[in-house]
Amino acid sequence: MAALEADDAGAALDHLLTQFNSYDDYLDSQITTQDLFYLENEEMARQLVELGFRGSGEVLKREEFEARKAAAEASRLSERTQQKTLSSAGKELKDNFLKALAEREEANRSGKMASIIFIRDRNSRGQEVSAYIDYAHRLKVDEFEIYFNGKKKLFPRRTDLSFYNWDRNVSTSNASPNYQVIAENACGLLFKNKCDRKIVNVDPKAYPGDSTTRTPIETDLYLQVVIYDHILRRKT
Repeated sequence: MAALEADDAGAALDHLLTQFNSYDDYLDSQITTQDLFYLENEEMARQLVELGFRGSGEVLKREEFEARKAAAEASRLSERTQQKTLSSAGKELKDNFLKALAEREEANRSGKMASIIFIRDRNSRGQEVSAYIDYAHRLKVDEFEIYFNGKKKLFPRRTDLSFYNWDRNVSTSNASPNYQVIAENACGLLFKNKCDRKIVNVDPKAYPGDSTTRTPIETDLYLQVVIYDHILRRKT
């Protein structure tokens, strides 16, 4: 508990340091009007604060101030950059499917995860269609802002890993940058990850594979959704 409080205090201080333009500004914030009245010299007051004779609490040395200020500013910049990169950032998501996509977006963009999304729904002609979608690949080629904003639905395409029109009995399969499709197999449809070469088995009655989990999603947007999350253990 004490360690958590110390971490919180340190984070608060680092955030405060970003408010100062320079170390002198930081020292000035520790100087009181009473100090200036008695000392009558701003530079001397700063020196006394830096030495610990004035000011409230422990005063950082110049080198530590500059190092912590630079680290805090870099951290804030990184957070802002990530928020801009993530299409789901700042969105108020109500449907479970969109929430599930948002939870997995960063991991799929960064290569920590390679999720396969199974969607079954009806197209504009009322025909039942389904597809296995390479989420990480779609994140690179689609504008997901419109999906998270609810202006458009993520929908099966003939160019996805596997597409099937149930009414017309038409199917297609395509390799993606992340997966190879193994269609002619006694175990049914399989996907082989190109990074770690592990197999993802999408048969609901079978084991999904090493480093893979199968998650059905209750959603009002589609007839059926299942997400297969494949975790990638990259070499460091």
